[in-house]
Amino acid sequence: MTDYKRPVIVPWDFSELAGYALQHAENIAKIIGSDIILVHIVKKDTEIQEVTEKMNVIAADAEKKYGIKPKVAVKEGSIFTAITELIEETDASFAVMGTHGMKGMQKFTGSWALKVIIGSKAPFIVVQAPPDKKNIFDNVVFPVDFKFEEKEKLRWADLISKLSKTKFHLVYQSVSDSGIRKKIHANAIFAQKHLSDKGIDFEVVKLEGKNSLADETLKFAEEQNAGLVLIATTKNIRLQDYVLGADEQKIIANKERIPVMCINPREDLTKTGGLT
Repeated sequence: MTDYKRPVIVPWDFSELAGYALQHAENIAKIIGSDIILVHIVKKDTEIQEVTEKMNVIAADAEKKYGIKPKVAVKEGSIFTAITELIEETDASFAVMGTHGMKGMQKFTGSWALKVIIGSKAPFIVVQAPPDKKNIFDNVVFPVDFKFEEKEKLRWADLISKLSKTKFHLVYQSVSDSGIRKKIHANAIFAQKHLSDKGIDFEVVKLEGKNSLADETLKFAEEQNAGLVLIATTKNIRLQDYVLGADEQKIIANKERIPVMCINPREDLTKTGGLT
């Protein structure tokens, strides 16, 4: 977490949404001083040369438009493994993608996107529109849930605060179940102490609406003109969550088109109960 110059990965399928992701990645790369790698997945190795030539044209055009020339990677395989393999190979800092970033036989929408995201060690920043601000890290909504995974979001809040003068909005809901309510309260207190000890700017907001935490978080984020919503994915997510739609999926595919940063809990921290 000390080297912020690790590359930013952008899954690329020549779509408009992939173009939006590249625009966001260019902004992020300028903030953290990193390279960008455009990655496209093909089914056969015989396609690699032709696609690489097309990707090189995209990279050259991006340099003219944004000032940073992305590197290009064309890999044979499945999006469910090839993208995460590249993230590990390059020790990427972030991946930035459009919500519907892959089409065709390996469709990259809805629950499929969530499956790729939860396989990555690096956070995915999911976008649905071109950037409307230069720095999405300036104003971040941080929903507080009852899950243990919430604590790991604080490691990334530390990093974000070093990249930008970030204002965090810790938002939570009151619930009727006393056990869950205690866990939410404990996570909120833990987060407040952590951010306060680090000297990070934040506020705590109780969401008064009657809808789900996901819906109320997105409503609040839109009201605050937030640049980013910070969430943690759930470990060992159930198959029915992919079919029915987990809260994470609702936030990722939000109709407000607010960028969402998805963090996957580290297994070593989950086992030890610690933070680094």
